[in-house]
This record gives sequence, C-alpha cells and structure tokens, in this order.
Amino acid sequence: MGKFDSRCSLKMRRKKRQAKLKERLARRMEAAKAAKKTDGGKKKKKKKS
Repeated sequence: MGKFDSRCSLKMRRKKRQAKLKERLARRMEAAKAAKKTDGGKKKKKKKS
C-alpha cells in the first residue's frame, strides 16, 4: 500500500472512518442492551423509612 494507491484516497479514508464509527456505535449499543437486561446501568433509589 503506497502513497499512490487508490485505497489511500480521500474517498476511501472517509469510507474507512465511517465504517469504524459504525462499528463503535454498534459496540456501544450492544453494551447498552446488556446493561439494560441485567439492570447494571441504573442505580436504585433508597426509600426513607
């Protein structure tokens, strides 16, 4: 992969960056779903008695 390779073009870099962004978002969504299932993401309020 040299400097004059077509995969080094602006279009290709943009495409790769978009793919990485989607990958990160997908991972974050997966983590959020897992936290929601186990209720690990929320803190429960204590009732005063």
